[in-house]
Amino acid sequence: MKVAVYITGGIAAYKAVYFIRLLQKNGHQVRIAMTQNSKNFIGSQTLAALTKYSVLDDLWSKENESKISHIELADWAQAAVVIPADANIIGKMANGLADDAVSTALLATSASKFIVPAMNVHMWENEAVKRNIKTLKEDGINILEPTSGQLAEGYNGKGRMPEPEQVYQWWENYFEKKLPLKGKRVLVTAGGTREQIDPVRFIGNNSSGKMGIALAQAASQLGAEVDLIYGQISTRLPQEENIKLYSIKSTEELLKKVQALFKRDNILIMAAAPADFRVKNYSEQKIKKKVDVDNLRLELEKTPDILKSMGEQKKQGQIIIGFAAETNNLIENAQKKLLSKNADYIIANDVSQGVFGSNQNKVTILSKKGEIKPLPKMDKFQLAKKLLTELLL
Repeated sequence: MKVAVYITGGIAAYKAVYFIRLLQKNGHQVRIAMTQNSKNFIGSQTLAALTKYSVLDDLWSKENESKISHIELADWAQAAVVIPADANIIGKMANGLADDAVSTALLATSASKFIVPAMNVHMWENEAVKRNIKTLKEDGINILEPTSGQLAEGYNGKGRMPEPEQVYQWWENYFEKKLPLKGKRVLVTAGGTREQIDPVRFIGNNSSGKMGIALAQAASQLGAEVDLIYGQISTRLPQEENIKLYSIKSTEELLKKVQALFKRDNILIMAAAPADFRVKNYSEQKIKKKVDVDNLRLELEKTPDILKSMGEQKKQGQIIIGFAAETNNLIENAQKKLLSKNADYIIANDVSQGVFGSNQNKVTILSKKGEIKPLPKMDKFQLAKKLLTELLL
């Protein structure tokens, strides 16, 4: 797993080094961000040497001029751990503030967040800190409360950071419970297909692949082994150990790859947008303009219906989830597709309002049991996690 570790100001910062080493020993990749105050307790050179990555500690450094470093780290991370978390970062996260590298990256992070507070007992018991902790818990952020013991000030009280081994066990236990798809294989298709007219031109569509890729990443985070087949996309591909990538161009290629892989997979999510038609007579040479000809007629034929084909081949225990991209009569058309394709679920998607290429989406779930459930508009990754939770868990 890719883990972003955020270190803030506090004497317990040295313990973060041991936590990082535990992550690495257990096979996780680690990258670090740290506040300026934390550098009073531990140097960034130590952390860079441990992780073999540069440490994000300044949004405006020369090194970060050519990239949006906090967004890159936020997108990279599959989990974010703030250790130790001082009262300052807790307050910023609870109130959506972002004025440095750490708080800005955390605000942009959609992965699961974990906070390990460490501070003086009087600070921990302050009403403002209590309110902020309550807010973070309500926001779904995981918090490991400090223990009681001798503090840096020389007296006992609650506020001491737990030992790194305890922190790691808490963190690992969370993912053991949160991996409901562990042992499952999920096949996801993403992006559009291209049907060549000649060596230069093709028939295609506006699919960006973002929804399919978000579903692949969400399934991976839930513990599944994922096969991701992608066509034409306009977004970055995931680089995760348990996501295998397969590139295709045409609808025919997509069909063959889906047929080959679904023999071993438990769940098929057809989020790709295959072209419905292809040119019947492909031209081996580029079609040239002719001075005395104003029109060009192309004869089209249907491409294979992949969703229907897989519905016919589906074995007992396999689940098929299809998408219905519609511009009118959304629910009616989706219901027809659900029945004709032998799918378990259809995700009805109104694409008439700029959905293609957007980072957000609004869909309605239809099940073969007759249930219809609209979901509110949300970020595509959040939507992916919501869909998998609703349909598979």
